[in-house]
Amino acid sequence: MSYYRYHVFFCTNLREDGSACCQRFDARGMRDYAKRRIKDLGIAGQGGARINTAGCLDRCEEGPVIVVYPEAVWYSYLDQEDIDEIIEEHLVRGRVVERLQI
Repeated sequence: MSYYRYHVFFCTNLREDGSACCQRFDARGMRDYAKRRIKDLGIAGQGGARINTAGCLDRCEEGPVIVVYPEAVWYSYLDQEDIDEIIEEHLVRGRVVERLQI
């Protein structure tokens, strides 16, 4: 068994040239929110979920992105409500959120 049930990577890349990037959508703030949320739900850590920062995941044109392993499910999100839905559905219930999947 893997150390974590789910490993979530948030792209937090900022492109200084002004081109599309995840940090233009407050990706670091969304990552921090997700970290707090999984702790509040008691699913952070061994056997649960881990939220990590990733460098550029090279899908900038699809908006802010995260990828959830081990399934390698890619999501785009707009706000905290989308993050909540990903956490509740995917990380808690094990169901892919199809409307946010890319």
